[in-house]
Amino acid sequence: MSELSFEQMLEDSVKTIRNGEIVQGTVIDVKEDEIILNIGYKADGIITKSEYSNDSSLVLADAVHVGDTMEAKVLKVNDGEGQVILTYKRLAAEKGNKRLEAAFESQEVLKAPVTQVLDGGLCVNVEEARVFIPASLVSDTYERDLSKYADQEIEFVITEFNPRRRRIIGNRKQLLLAEKAEKQKELMERIQAGDVVTGVVKNVTDFGAFIDLGGADGLLHISEMSWGRVENPKKVFTVGEEVKVLIKEINGDKIALSLKFPEENPWLTAAEKFAVGNVVEGKVARMTDFGAFVELAPGIDALLHVSQISREHVAKPSDVLTIGQEIQAKVVDFNGEDKKISLSMKALEAPAAEETEDAE
Repeated sequence: MSELSFEQMLEDSVKTIRNGEIVQGTVIDVKEDEIILNIGYKADGIITKSEYSNDSSLVLADAVHVGDTMEAKVLKVNDGEGQVILTYKRLAAEKGNKRLEAAFESQEVLKAPVTQVLDGGLCVNVEEARVFIPASLVSDTYERDLSKYADQEIEFVITEFNPRRRRIIGNRKQLLLAEKAEKQKELMERIQAGDVVTGVVKNVTDFGAFIDLGGADGLLHISEMSWGRVENPKKVFTVGEEVKVLIKEINGDKIALSLKFPEENPWLTAAEKFAVGNVVEGKVARMTDFGAFVELAPGIDALLHVSQISREHVAKPSDVLTIGQEIQAKVVDFNGEDKKISLSMKALEAPAAEETEDAE
Protein backbone atom coordinates (compact mmCIF):
# COMPACT_ATOMS: atom_id res chain seq x y z
CA MET A 1 0.00 0.00 0.00
CA SER A 2 1.43 3.31 -1.02
CA GLU A 3 1.74 5.98 1.59
CA LEU A 4 -0.50 9.06 1.26
CA SER A 5 1.24 12.37 0.93
CA PHE A 6 0.75 15.03 3.63
CA GLU A 7 -1.15 17.16 1.14
CA GLN A 8 -3.52 14.30 0.31
CA MET A 9 -4.16 13.55 3.96
CA LEU A 10 -4.81 17.22 4.67
CA GLU A 11 -7.22 17.47 1.74
CA ASP A 12 -9.06 14.33 2.82
CA SER A 13 -9.42 15.71 6.35
CA VAL A 14 -11.15 18.86 5.09
CA LYS A 15 -14.87 18.59 4.41
CA THR A 16 -16.32 18.94 0.94
CA ILE A 17 -19.03 21.47 0.07
CA ARG A 18 -21.42 21.97 -2.84
CA ASN A 19 -23.29 24.83 -4.43
CA GLY A 20 -26.55 25.46 -2.57
CA GLU A 21 -25.27 23.92 0.67
CA ILE A 22 -25.78 25.75 3.95
CA VAL A 23 -22.57 26.17 5.92
CA GLN A 24 -21.65 27.67 9.25
CA GLY A 25 -18.57 29.76 9.74
CA THR A 26 -16.70 32.12 12.02
CA VAL A 27 -15.95 35.69 10.96
CA ILE A 28 -12.19 36.18 10.68
CA ASP A 29 -12.20 39.59 8.94
CA VAL A 30 -14.66 42.38 8.06
CA LYS A 31 -13.75 44.71 5.22
CA GLU A 32 -15.62 47.62 3.72
CA ASP A 33 -17.29 45.53 1.02
CA GLU A 34 -17.00 41.93 2.23
CA ILE A 35 -17.03 39.54 5.15
CA ILE A 36 -14.50 36.68 5.34
CA LEU A 37 -15.48 33.46 7.12
CA ASN A 38 -13.60 30.37 8.18
CA ILE A 39 -16.02 27.63 7.11
CA GLY A 40 -13.74 24.65 7.84
CA TYR A 41 -12.91 24.26 4.16
CA LYS A 42 -9.61 24.54 2.36
CA ALA A 43 -10.70 28.01 1.20
CA ASP A 44 -12.32 30.81 3.14
CA GLY A 45 -15.89 31.87 2.47
CA ILE A 46 -16.64 35.37 1.17
CA ILE A 47 -19.90 37.28 1.67
CA THR A 48 -19.98 40.49 -0.33
CA LYS A 49 -21.88 43.48 1.03
CA SER A 50 -24.58 43.07 -1.65
CA GLU A 51 -25.02 39.42 -0.58
CA TYR A 52 -25.27 40.36 3.07
CA SER A 53 -28.03 42.98 2.85
CA ASN A 54 -30.11 45.05 0.42
CA ASP A 55 -29.36 48.13 2.51
CA SER A 56 -26.69 50.02 0.57
CA SER A 57 -26.13 52.43 3.48
CA LEU A 58 -25.26 49.61 5.88
CA VAL A 59 -21.74 49.63 7.36
CA LEU A 60 -20.61 46.02 7.54
CA ALA A 61 -18.27 46.65 10.47
CA ASP A 62 -21.24 47.86 12.52
CA ALA A 63 -23.32 44.79 11.73
CA VAL A 64 -20.74 42.01 11.87
CA HIS A 65 -17.69 41.52 14.10
CA VAL A 66 -14.67 39.23 14.10
CA GLY A 67 -15.49 36.10 16.09
CA ASP A 68 -19.19 36.11 15.21
CA THR A 69 -20.61 32.83 13.95
CA MET A 70 -23.15 32.87 11.14
CA GLU A 71 -24.88 30.65 8.62
CA ALA A 72 -24.65 31.26 4.89
CA LYS A 73 -25.51 29.53 1.62
CA VAL A 74 -22.88 28.50 -0.94
CA LEU A 75 -23.27 30.28 -4.29
CA LYS A 76 -19.94 29.16 -5.86
CA VAL A 77 -17.46 26.65 -4.50
CA ASN A 78 -14.67 28.24 -6.56
CA ASP A 79 -14.88 31.77 -7.93
CA GLY A 80 -11.79 31.24 -10.04
CA GLU A 81 -9.50 32.54 -7.35
CA GLY A 82 -9.96 29.63 -4.99
CA GLN A 83 -12.53 31.40 -2.83
CA VAL A 84 -16.01 30.22 -1.85
CA ILE A 85 -18.72 32.77 -2.57
CA LEU A 86 -21.51 32.77 0.01
CA THR A 87 -24.81 34.58 0.48
CA TYR A 88 -26.34 35.55 3.78
CA LYS A 89 -29.34 37.57 2.59
CA ARG A 90 -30.71 34.86 0.28
CA LEU A 91 -30.60 32.26 3.02
CA ALA A 92 -32.30 34.73 5.36
CA ALA A 93 -34.91 35.46 2.67
CA GLU A 94 -35.63 31.75 2.27
CA LYS A 95 -36.15 31.46 6.00
CA GLY A 96 -38.23 34.62 5.88
CA ASN A 97 -40.41 33.18 3.10
CA LYS A 98 -41.11 30.12 5.23
CA ARG A 99 -42.05 32.46 8.06
CA LEU A 100 -44.36 34.41 5.74
CA GLU A 101 -45.95 31.25 4.37
CA ALA A 102 -46.81 30.13 7.89
CA ALA A 103 -48.17 33.60 8.67
CA PHE A 104 -50.24 33.54 5.46
CA GLU A 105 -51.80 30.19 6.33
CA SER A 106 -52.60 31.19 9.92
CA GLN A 107 -53.43 34.86 9.11
CA GLU A 108 -51.01 35.91 11.83
CA VAL A 109 -50.61 39.64 12.40
CA LEU A 110 -47.04 40.62 11.56
CA LYS A 111 -45.12 43.75 12.51
CA ALA A 112 -42.16 45.03 10.50
CA PRO A 113 -40.43 48.31 9.60
CA VAL A 114 -41.12 50.06 6.30
CA THR A 115 -37.94 49.84 4.25
CA GLN A 116 -39.10 51.65 1.12
CA VAL A 117 -41.88 54.06 0.14
CA LEU A 118 -42.97 53.80 -3.49
CA ASP A 119 -45.61 55.64 -5.52
CA GLY A 120 -47.71 52.49 -5.52
CA GLY A 121 -47.27 51.37 -1.92
CA LEU A 122 -44.86 50.33 0.81
CA CYS A 123 -42.16 47.67 1.12
CA VAL A 124 -41.47 45.93 4.42
CA ASN A 125 -38.93 43.25 5.31
CA VAL A 126 -39.69 40.23 7.46
CA GLU A 127 -36.47 38.36 8.22
CA GLU A 128 -34.99 39.65 4.93
CA ALA A 129 -38.07 38.55 2.96
CA ARG A 130 -39.73 41.41 1.06
CA VAL A 131 -43.44 42.12 1.41
CA PHE A 132 -45.25 44.68 -0.73
CA ILE A 133 -48.27 46.54 0.61
CA PRO A 134 -50.17 48.31 -2.22
CA ALA A 135 -51.28 51.89 -1.53
CA SER A 136 -54.92 50.74 -1.60
CA LEU A 137 -54.21 48.34 1.29
CA VAL A 138 -52.13 50.68 3.46
CA SER A 139 -55.04 52.47 5.13
CA ASP A 140 -58.82 52.35 5.42
CA THR A 141 -58.95 55.83 3.89
CA TYR A 142 -57.31 57.20 0.75
CA GLU A 143 -53.83 58.57 1.40
CA ARG A 144 -52.07 60.42 -1.39
CA ASP A 145 -48.77 60.83 0.45
CA LEU A 146 -47.31 57.69 2.00
CA SER A 147 -44.01 59.28 3.03
CA LYS A 148 -45.12 59.51 6.67
CA TYR A 149 -44.74 55.72 6.90
CA ALA A 150 -41.01 55.77 6.09
CA ASP A 151 -39.04 53.81 8.72
CA GLN A 152 -42.18 53.23 10.78
CA GLU A 153 -43.10 49.82 12.15
CA ILE A 154 -46.53 48.79 10.92
CA GLU A 155 -48.81 45.82 11.43
CA PHE A 156 -50.29 43.81 8.56
CA VAL A 157 -51.41 40.37 7.44
CA ILE A 158 -50.32 38.42 4.36
CA THR A 159 -53.25 38.11 1.95
CA GLU A 160 -51.34 36.76 -1.06
CA PHE A 161 -48.31 34.47 -1.03
CA ASN A 162 -46.60 33.49 -4.29
CA PRO A 163 -42.80 33.61 -3.85
CA ARG A 164 -42.15 31.99 -7.25
CA ARG A 165 -43.68 35.04 -8.92
CA ARG A 166 -42.11 37.25 -6.24
CA ARG A 167 -45.59 38.29 -5.22
CA ILE A 168 -46.06 38.48 -1.46
CA ILE A 169 -48.78 40.99 -0.62
CA GLY A 170 -49.41 42.52 2.80
CA ASN A 171 -52.66 44.12 3.92
CA ARG A 172 -52.85 46.75 6.66
CA LYS A 173 -56.31 48.00 5.70
CA GLN A 174 -57.92 44.72 6.75
CA LEU A 175 -56.64 45.15 10.30
CA LEU A 176 -57.78 48.78 10.51
CA LEU A 177 -61.29 47.91 9.30
CA ALA A 178 -61.55 45.05 11.78
CA GLU A 179 -60.37 47.31 14.60
CA LYS A 180 -62.82 50.02 13.55
CA ALA A 181 -65.72 47.52 13.43
CA GLU A 182 -64.89 46.31 16.93
CA LYS A 183 -64.68 49.86 18.29
CA GLN A 184 -67.94 50.76 16.57
CA LYS A 185 -69.66 47.76 18.13
CA GLU A 186 -68.38 48.71 21.57
CA LEU A 187 -69.45 52.32 21.09
CA MET A 188 -72.96 51.42 19.93
CA GLU A 189 -73.43 49.19 22.97
CA ARG A 190 -72.36 52.03 25.23
CA ILE A 191 -74.24 55.09 23.92
CA GLN A 192 -77.88 56.05 23.48
CA ALA A 193 -79.89 59.08 22.40
CA GLY A 194 -79.70 61.82 25.01
CA ASP A 195 -76.13 61.05 26.10
CA VAL A 196 -73.54 63.81 26.15
CA VAL A 197 -70.18 62.57 24.84
CA THR A 198 -66.80 64.02 23.90
CA GLY A 199 -65.45 63.67 20.37
CA VAL A 200 -62.86 65.10 18.00
CA VAL A 201 -63.67 67.05 14.85
CA LYS A 202 -62.61 64.83 11.95
CA ASN A 203 -63.88 66.78 8.94
CA VAL A 204 -65.78 70.03 8.33
CA THR A 205 -68.04 70.61 5.33
CA ASP A 206 -70.46 73.32 4.23
CA PHE A 207 -73.39 71.39 5.71
CA GLY A 208 -71.88 70.22 8.97
CA ALA A 209 -69.02 68.55 10.81
CA PHE A 210 -68.13 64.89 11.27
CA ILE A 211 -67.14 64.09 14.84
CA ASP A 212 -65.03 61.05 15.73
CA LEU A 213 -66.62 59.55 18.82
CA GLY A 214 -63.93 56.90 19.29
CA GLY A 215 -65.33 54.06 17.24
CA ALA A 216 -67.73 55.76 14.85
CA ASP A 217 -68.32 59.17 13.31
CA GLY A 218 -71.38 61.26 14.11
CA LEU A 219 -72.78 64.08 11.98
CA LEU A 220 -73.24 67.48 13.58
CA HIS A 221 -75.49 69.19 11.03
CA ILE A 222 -75.21 72.95 10.58
CA SER A 223 -78.77 73.33 11.92
CA GLU A 224 -77.72 71.64 15.17
CA MET A 225 -74.55 73.63 15.80
CA SER A 226 -76.19 76.40 17.80
CA TRP A 227 -79.52 77.67 19.03
CA GLY A 228 -78.66 80.63 16.84
CA ARG A 229 -77.49 80.79 13.24
CA VAL A 230 -74.27 79.36 11.86
CA GLU A 231 -73.49 80.62 8.38
CA ASN A 232 -70.26 78.70 7.79
CA PRO A 233 -69.22 75.64 9.87
CA LYS A 234 -65.61 76.08 8.76
CA LYS A 235 -65.46 79.36 10.67
CA VAL A 236 -66.71 77.66 13.83
CA PHE A 237 -64.82 74.35 13.94
CA THR A 238 -61.29 73.18 13.16
CA VAL A 239 -60.12 69.64 12.46
CA GLY A 240 -58.66 68.05 15.59
CA GLU A 241 -60.69 70.21 17.97
CA GLU A 242 -62.28 68.42 20.92
CA VAL A 243 -66.02 69.06 21.38
CA LYS A 244 -68.73 67.93 23.78
CA VAL A 245 -71.88 66.95 21.87
CA LEU A 246 -75.36 65.63 22.51
CA ILE A 247 -76.42 62.39 20.82
CA LYS A 248 -79.68 63.42 19.22
CA GLU A 249 -80.56 60.23 17.36
CA ILE A 250 -79.11 56.81 16.46
CA ASN A 251 -80.43 55.18 13.29
CA GLY A 252 -78.58 51.97 12.47
CA ASP A 253 -74.92 52.95 12.16
CA LYS A 254 -75.77 56.63 11.67
CA ILE A 255 -75.40 58.97 14.61
CA ALA A 256 -76.96 62.45 14.59
CA LEU A 257 -75.36 64.96 16.97
CA SER A 258 -76.35 68.33 18.35
CA LEU A 259 -74.94 71.25 20.31
CA LYS A 260 -78.44 72.47 21.17
CA PHE A 261 -78.50 71.27 24.76
CA PRO A 262 -82.07 71.32 26.18
CA GLU A 263 -81.06 73.13 29.38
CA GLU A 264 -79.63 75.95 27.24
CA ASN A 265 -82.82 76.41 25.19
CA PRO A 266 -83.28 80.21 25.06
CA TRP A 267 -87.09 79.80 25.07
CA LEU A 268 -86.93 78.59 28.69
CA THR A 269 -86.46 82.20 29.86
CA ALA A 270 -88.02 83.98 26.87
CA ALA A 271 -91.42 84.65 28.52
CA GLU A 272 -89.82 86.91 31.10
CA LYS A 273 -87.28 88.60 28.84
CA PHE A 274 -89.65 89.26 25.97
CA ALA A 275 -92.98 89.79 27.73
CA VAL A 276 -95.61 91.97 26.01
CA GLY A 277 -94.81 95.61 26.62
CA ASN A 278 -91.05 95.11 27.01
CA VAL A 279 -88.78 97.25 24.87
CA VAL A 280 -86.09 95.05 23.36
CA GLU A 281 -83.10 95.30 21.07
CA GLY A 282 -82.31 92.95 18.21
CA LYS A 283 -80.59 92.50 14.88
CA VAL A 284 -82.35 92.24 11.53
CA ALA A 285 -81.64 88.67 10.43
CA ARG A 286 -83.67 88.33 7.22
CA MET A 287 -86.44 90.08 5.33
CA THR A 288 -89.53 89.21 3.30
CA ASP A 289 -92.06 91.39 1.53
CA PHE A 290 -94.40 91.26 4.54
CA GLY A 291 -91.85 92.03 7.23
CA ALA A 292 -88.47 91.49 8.83
CA PHE A 293 -87.31 88.79 11.22
CA VAL A 294 -85.31 90.17 14.10
CA GLU A 295 -82.93 88.04 16.17
CA LEU A 296 -83.49 88.94 19.82
CA ALA A 297 -81.16 86.20 21.11
CA PRO A 298 -79.48 83.15 19.60
CA GLY A 299 -82.38 80.88 18.64
CA ILE A 300 -85.11 83.46 19.13
CA ASP A 301 -86.45 85.43 16.15
CA ALA A 302 -89.36 87.84 16.27
CA LEU A 303 -91.51 89.17 13.42
CA LEU A 304 -91.55 92.87 12.73
CA HIS A 305 -94.49 93.21 10.32
CA VAL A 306 -94.10 95.80 7.59
CA SER A 307 -97.10 97.67 9.04
CA GLN A 308 -95.27 97.95 12.40
CA ILE A 309 -92.03 99.42 11.10
CA SER A 310 -93.11 103.06 11.08
CA ARG A 311 -96.10 105.30 11.42
CA GLU A 312 -95.25 106.43 7.93
CA HIS A 313 -96.13 104.14 5.03
CA VAL A 314 -93.45 101.51 4.25
CA ALA A 315 -93.91 99.55 1.01
CA LYS A 316 -91.38 96.86 1.89
CA PRO A 317 -88.97 96.36 4.79
CA SER A 318 -85.83 96.65 2.64
CA ASP A 319 -86.76 100.27 1.90
CA VAL A 320 -85.86 101.28 5.46
CA LEU A 321 -84.01 98.32 7.03
CA THR A 322 -80.81 96.39 6.23
CA ILE A 323 -79.60 92.93 7.20
CA GLY A 324 -77.52 93.15 10.39
CA GLN A 325 -79.01 96.47 11.46
CA GLU A 326 -79.54 96.87 15.21
CA ILE A 327 -83.05 98.05 16.05
CA GLN A 328 -85.16 98.79 19.11
CA ALA A 329 -88.79 97.69 19.23
CA LYS A 330 -91.66 96.93 21.58
CA VAL A 331 -93.03 93.42 22.12
CA VAL A 332 -96.72 93.48 21.11
CA ASP A 333 -97.40 89.72 21.18
CA PHE A 334 -95.76 86.68 22.77
CA ASN A 335 -96.79 83.06 22.09
CA GLY A 336 -94.42 80.71 23.93
CA GLU A 337 -96.27 77.57 22.84
CA ASP A 338 -95.82 78.29 19.14
CA LYS A 339 -92.54 80.15 19.72
CA LYS A 340 -93.77 83.31 18.05
CA ILE A 341 -93.06 86.92 19.04
CA SER A 342 -94.34 90.05 17.33
CA LEU A 343 -92.61 93.43 17.49
CA SER A 344 -93.44 97.02 16.71
CA MET A 345 -91.08 99.89 16.04
CA LYS A 346 -94.07 102.10 15.34
CA ALA A 347 -95.20 101.78 18.96
CA LEU A 348 -92.07 103.59 20.08
CA GLU A 349 -92.52 106.53 17.74
CA ALA A 350 -94.09 109.71 19.04
CA PRO A 351 -97.48 110.45 17.43
CA ALA A 352 -97.49 113.04 14.66
CA ALA A 353 -98.42 116.59 15.72
CA GLU A 354 -101.77 116.61 13.89
CA GLU A 355 -102.68 113.27 15.50
CA THR A 356 -102.07 114.90 18.90
CA GLU A 357 -104.22 117.91 17.96
CA ASP A 358 -107.04 115.66 16.76
CA ALA A 359 -106.91 113.82 20.04
CA GLU A 360 -107.40 117.13 21.87
